[in-house]
Amino acid sequence: MIVERALQTRLDLPYEQAVERVVEALKKEGFGVLTQIDVQATLKKKLGADFRRYVILGACNPPLAHRALQADLKIGLLLPCNVIVYEEGEGSVVAAVDPMSMLGEVEDPELAEVSREARSRLERVIGSLGQ
Repeated sequence: MIVERALQTRLDLPYEQAVERVVEALKKEGFGVLTQIDVQATLKKKLGADFRRYVILGACNPPLAHRALQADLKIGLLLPCNVIVYEEGEGSVVAAVDPMSMLGEVEDPELAEVSREARSRLERVIGSLGQ
């Protein structure tokens, strides 16, 4: 189940405010948002399907990404770190990919360290949202 590999929280905030808060929390941890996919708009345009408000943010911390790419060029397959925000009832759900679970057992010590640091930063992002 994908939820087991996610860092997640629920916010008692409307969707728009939740997205803004997530972007600010990511910035505080050194992440920039490289991509922003509006899933609701995409599904409406491509399929004519209605869907809840849902965004996929492609977050990147350049120093961590650089270190990871130096350790293993194939790590680019897992970059950027995806963070989702979607509306649920009166509030919103925020979840981020857990870099450590995505990599599994890592033999390269530098890559293991980068994934631990990325996870710590993303945990702080998720943790800060409830404050």
